[in-house]
Amino acid sequence: MAIQITEDCINCGACEPECPNEAIKEGDEIYVINPDTCSECVGLFDEIPCQAVCPVDCCLPDPDRVETEDVLLGRTLRLHPDDTALRNRAAANDYPSRFRK
Repeated sequence: MAIQITEDCINCGACEPECPNEAIKEGDEIYVINPDTCSECVGLFDEIPCQAVCPVDCCLPDPDRVETEDVLLGRTLRLHPDDTALRNRAAANDYPSRFRK
């Protein structure tokens, strides 16, 4: 599932630079996440960086967009086509993911 930013967002911007997919942008009142480019950082990190830095815990899973680890890894691979190390880790089934904690 993609991550969403809830109405509790204080518009601090801490999350935006943490996103390796550039999925987080400043909205009119709060930051927003593009679900088509959010991969929950599967393949990149074992925790979700935007969640880790959010001071008010408003970066939460979107219950309307449930996705499997395989789908999210595929998105990460598409978004980072030149990352050879990522491709090698994915091929070896040895990559970081919140699903593997």
